[in-house]
Amino acid sequence: MDKGKSILIIGAGVFGLSTALELSRRGYTDITVLDRHTAPVPDGSSVDISRIIRPDYADKFYARMGIEALHEFKNEYLKDARDNLEKLGDGLNLWTFIGEEATERYPGIHGDLSQTSGYCNLDAGWANAAESIKHLANLCKDAGVKFLSGEQGTVTELVSEKSTDRKTISGVRPADGKVVNADTVILATGAWTPHLLKSGNRFLATGQPVGYMQLTPEEAVEMQGSPVMINLSTGWFAFPPTPGDHLLKMARHGYGFETTHASEPSRYSAPSLSFQHDYLPGDAEQALRDGLALFLPKFKDRAFSKARLCWYTDTPKGDFIVDYHPEYTNLFVATGGSGHAFKFLPILGQYIADNFEGIASEEQRRKWAWSETAEPIMPGDGSRGGPERRVLTEEEQARLF
Repeated sequence: MDKGKSILIIGAGVFGLSTALELSRRGYTDITVLDRHTAPVPDGSSVDISRIIRPDYADKFYARMGIEALHEFKNEYLKDARDNLEKLGDGLNLWTFIGEEATERYPGIHGDLSQTSGYCNLDAGWANAAESIKHLANLCKDAGVKFLSGEQGTVTELVSEKSTDRKTISGVRPADGKVVNADTVILATGAWTPHLLKSGNRFLATGQPVGYMQLTPEEAVEMQGSPVMINLSTGWFAFPPTPGDHLLKMARHGYGFETTHASEPSRYSAPSLSFQHDYLPGDAEQALRDGLALFLPKFKDRAFSKARLCWYTDTPKGDFIVDYHPEYTNLFVATGGSGHAFKFLPILGQYIADNFEGIASEEQRRKWAWSETAEPIMPGDGSRGGPERRVLTEEEQARLF
């Protein structure tokens, strides 16, 4: 590909920005990133006060990339993930616990864990996701990447023409109606992708519950030094309070909630292009409180200072989709984060760019391919917990949108 030709990257999250930066470093000179908001995009899945950074993966491909997420099923996953860490981790510091050994070591976790067991990866942790994305966006700007946001960056349509057996995209139409032309378009739009491209069961936008509670400085001190807590049976997880503002964040890495948007002749799940309210369905809030009841019971009845749905782009097995779309001559797709992409931020762009340039390993190309056919999205990829995925009711969607 001529590195002087124009590239539009739709989406300023971890997929889009990491790709823009890496392509710029490889000599591509005309790159523009479009998004509804300036980075960090406030409702993007890779933006928040915290994201887990851990290498625990049952899938050796992702274990080699960063070694995290959950790819076997339920109890079997824990053993496989630990085995991979021991084989590939080069001396990672793992501590196995049974029952109350966890609360003895970390007294800030004050629930009754006598019937539990697990392990703690002492080399893992968490990062400020919003600040990380902001830094990544600044690196892109310093590298000469251009940005469009607001109505100019809110892409509502791919403008294409069919000249052969495949279509060619000439540009994109943002909300202001003025077409932005490009030689190549990269879709890195995450859960918003179904607004622009039919998924064919290859990916599904799901909302995952997230809640925040305000702790006092004294309560935050009590939890100082506590690790990220994850319950693989329910999908519930929580971070230690953030420094300075003492916010306790918790979420559920579960099967999620779907919405319904009409698009003839089908319907699809996606967050709104414009706005979604901070809202949780009643059963989602209760799930977060159930997790508190086990790990941090003195906070289980406290009011949330904020609660919302975080939007994943789930794929059948949790694999990313990073490939050229077979129906177009110049459309490249980079999506399908499935709730575990952020941790790869420093290296993700290199892997995506390898696929873009056709130099990735056969294993990677096969794993991240746009498959010819796709089975329906299964309940989870082995890393999830909690109840089955469900569609939000009309009343719930009205409160969300």
